[in-house]
Formats: sequence, C-alpha cells, structure tokens
Amino acid sequence: MRVFSLADAEDRLVWIFGSSRSGSTWLLRMLSSFPGVVPVDDPHLGHHLGVWRPISLAWAVADGPPELTTLDRVKRDKDDYFFCDRYREAWAPALRRLIVERFDAAARAARPGGAEPLVVVKEPGSHVADLLVSLFPASRLVFLLRDGRDVVDSWLDAYRTGTWAQDEGAFPVGDGGREALVRWQSAVWAFRTEVVQRTYAAHPPDRRVLVRYEDLVADPAAELGRICARLPVAAARDDLAAVAAEHAYDAVPRTERGDGRAIRSASPGGWRENLSRAEQDLMHEVLGPALASVGYAGPG
Repeated sequence: MRVFSLADAEDRLVWIFGSSRSGSTWLLRMLSSFPGVVPVDDPHLGHHLGVWRPISLAWAVADGPPELTTLDRVKRDKDDYFFCDRYREAWAPALRRLIVERFDAAARAARPGGAEPLVVVKEPGSHVADLLVSLFPASRLVFLLRDGRDVVDSWLDAYRTGTWAQDEGAFPVGDGGREALVRWQSAVWAFRTEVVQRTYAAHPPDRRVLVRYEDLVADPAAELGRICARLPVAAARDDLAAVAAEHAYDAVPRTERGDGRAIRSASPGGWRENLSRAEQDLMHEVLGPALASVGYAGPG
C-alpha cells in the first residue's frame, strides 16, 4: 500500500496564515472536526526562520520608531549566512524535506492506517509565509485576517499578571511599558499582514481563500463552508452548523474564557474600550496604512 507523504501530495498541505490572536486556534479546531483533517497547531516555523530585527526592546529604547524586518532579509546577501540567496539551491530542498518529514510524522500518528489526510498547519508566525509557500507552491493557503487593533488589544491583555501567555514566555507589563508594547505589536501585525497579503495575491486563486475573523464570528457555519469548499473538505450543511455550534464561544466553559484566557472574547471592536485615547493614537500611527490596505476603516 502506498504510504502517504506530502512530498508527492503537496496539495494536501494547507497553511493558515495571518496573525496570532486572530481566531486561528478556533478555526483549526473547527476544521479538525471533519474526517481526514490532521491539525498541526503552532509549529512556530516563523519564529525560527524569521527572527525579528531589531529585537522588541528597540520599541522601548530606540531613538525614533524602529523599522521592523527579519534576520533572513537583512542577511540574505551575505554568503556566510546559512539561508543566504547564493546557496538557496542547497538549503531550500533540504528545508523542504525537513518540513515534509515532520508533518508526515504528525499525519502518520494521527492516521496510522495510511489514508490520505489533509494536513492543516496553523502558523501565526506568518512573516515567513512567502518562504514557506515558495517551498510548497502547490499547497493551499487560508488567509485569516483580523482587525489589527483587536490583535494589539488581545496582546495587551495577554501581557498581564496571571494570564495564559505567562507559560509561553510573556510577562506582566507595567504601565510604563504599555506604549512600547502597543507600538511593537502594531508593527508585528502590519509586517505579517503585508507579507501574507503579498503571498496570497501571488498564489493561484483555486488554492487560496481569504476569511475575515469578523465574518467568521458573525456567521461561522457559512464561512466555514466557504473554507471547506476551497480546501477541499467534504462537509454537509448540517455538519457545518453542528461544528460551529460545538466550538462557539458560548459553548466554552466560563472558567476557560474571558480576560486573561487564551479564549478571550468574540466581540470585534473591543480595542475602543480597552485602550486609552493616547494608546489608540499610537496604534493608528503604526497600523494606519496597513489597516487601510486590507479594508479596515480608520479611527473615525
């Protein structure tokens, strides 16, 4: 019997790109409810392959607003840098094989019988979306887009005492550090959104789908159906409604949702109440052009 491998079934690989704190875990859980879907939750390829430059400390100490980029973009023309352009023909196939082997292992563990799965990878470290898609040009792409202001608001909530993010490297931010965190997270959202937007635009239309978090919240069954149709995932209308209901915000136990929790809120626009006017102004200073480029209205 033929053993499944993404090496020769590249179109069975699906990326969920966008930003962290955009409902990507929720979407992955809904998709993984359907037969044949193998979820891979946060492999963090972006954080290993696209190390931020400058480091986030710069947003607190730099003499002027830093310009965000990544180490691979800074070093790509340096011949001794491991992932340099000159030796791409050497490292790119090897990197692709490494990713294939890792995701194949996950698929075999989830479906030991060898049936052909759909491997759905949630990668909020999406500032390397262009690199990953260049390695897997026949893969499928879900662009999950959320208003960056709500993303920043969600991260401000996460960087408080006793939150879910403390176990993943976050820390409580004092009142004096909120401004730097607003600027940093705004820059991250803008950078990631631009990279995914560009990658999405260049990808074949029959292997991509754009979904806004706000639309997913408003009508999860309809949006889920639209995503499933493009992947493709077989899903009847009743099944879509049942999956949406099972994973609805109100179905989550009260002790597992709300401020300070990983599942925080399903109410777009909370940034208006949770950020001060000064913080909102700082956020729009950084996010303004990126927000407009993806169709979100300004602060008016």
